[in-house]
Formats: sequence, structure tokens, C-alpha cells
Amino acid sequence: MLFSLFGIDVQTYGVSKAGAALLAAHLLGREFTRLGLKRESAHALVFWATVWGFVGAKVYFVLENLDDLTWHHLGGMGFTWYGGLIAGVVAALVVIRRHGLPLGTTAGAAAIPLSVAYGVGRLGCFFAGDGTYGKPSDLPWAMTFADGAVPTNVPVHPTQLYETVAAFVVAGVLWWARKRVPGSALFGAYLVLSGLARFQVEFLRTNSPLVAWLTQPQLWSLASIGAGLVVIVLVASRPHDVGGHEMSPASFPSRTVDA
Repeated sequence: MLFSLFGIDVQTYGVSKAGAALLAAHLLGREFTRLGLKRESAHALVFWATVWGFVGAKVYFVLENLDDLTWHHLGGMGFTWYGGLIAGVVAALVVIRRHGLPLGTTAGAAAIPLSVAYGVGRLGCFFAGDGTYGKPSDLPWAMTFADGAVPTNVPVHPTQLYETVAAFVVAGVLWWARKRVPGSALFGAYLVLSGLARFQVEFLRTNSPLVAWLTQPQLWSLASIGAGLVVIVLVASRPHDVGGHEMSPASFPSRTVDA
């Protein structure tokens, strides 16, 4: 618990998630303004992606735990990132269509806010001790979570912090590249880099293998990396501008063609 207000317990976990959404809305709004898009559309995009993302993350988590489902699983914690990503992407596509936003440019603009928000959200997981920590470790920075939501008195890898650092590094790389590559390619780079980061961190987590030696998050990570590479290759094969804007057929110079 972070603090109590009028008898209501305010949890670190919830505050971190709200903070992540607000920060993402701010960053995306600024990027939309730079790209000549409406800031209000950015806020709508983040709001609905967040709402349905949480719904998808909870549904995915419940489905994962059907064999030993308890009322605790239906509470405030217990979300699966990839379930949230799937539902959030679907919600974002609906908003993009309704607001008439360019898909590639919007995806590129969302890459950095997504990475930053994920890092902030993982900080909330760390302070809440929600069980997403790693395997036992004797490294100097190994930690116990005796008062966590999922307590442990054994020093473990603070993998939530590893993911936070990785997310911020990814955001920094994308920030450097954002005026050098088209929007779709920037989003593809986000899928590749974030997938690689989660794939590596997963070796230190306690999730059980699902296929061979790969855990379920690693399989999703591979899917993310593959999708990102496909996007980058497709973007590289067609003409585009830098700085997040991609060329449409209407932007090419007209020419006459002999019949």
C-alpha cells in the first residue's frame, strides 16, 4: 500500500499503472502535435487502449489460471502483459479507424510512449512485490520481497527492474531513431527490441517451459520479434519519408503513361 486516503487504501500497483497511462498520453500527445495530428486523438487512443488492455490482460490471466482459480485472481492484481497487448492493439485499431489516423505514422508515434509506459508499469510491479520477480540469486543486488503481494524471504533477481531499465533503453534508442526512420519501421523496431529484452529477461524468471525450453512469454517474444522484422522489411521495400511520415500514392509526382 502506498497510502490511505479517507479510509481507502491506495496501492502502489494501481498508481503506477495510472501514472504510466498518463505519461503515455502526454508523450503521444506531444508526438501527435509534432506530426500535425490532433492531440485529442492521442488521448482517446491511450484511454481506450488502456481500458481494453487491462480487460484483455485480466481475461488472459484468468484463462491461464483456470485450474486453480480463486477470488484472489479476480482482484486488483494478476494481469498478463500479452493479453493486454492484444486487446490494446485491437482497441487502438478501432480508434485509429474512427479518427481517420494514418496507421503507420500513428504506430510509430506510439512506440516510445509504449516502451516508457511499460517501464513505469514494471516499477509498480517491483514496489508491489507482485511475484514477477526472478529466480533465487546471490548477486549483490538480489532482493527479498517479504512484504510483497507474493512474498519471498529468499533473495531473488529483481527482474521487474531489469525490464524497467530495458524499456527505458529501448525508448532511448527509438527516440534517437524517430526522425531518421518512417513510422511503421519505428514500431517494427519497438516490437523487435522489446521482444528481445523480454526474451532475455525470461531466462531469469520462474515461469515454466511451455514448448521445449521456451516459456509462454518467450514464445510471445519471438512472435513480437518476427512481426517487427516483417514490418521493417515491408517498409524498407517501399518509398517513404523520414521523421514519422510515410508517403502515400498521392504524394508521388504524376506522370503520363503511353497507352
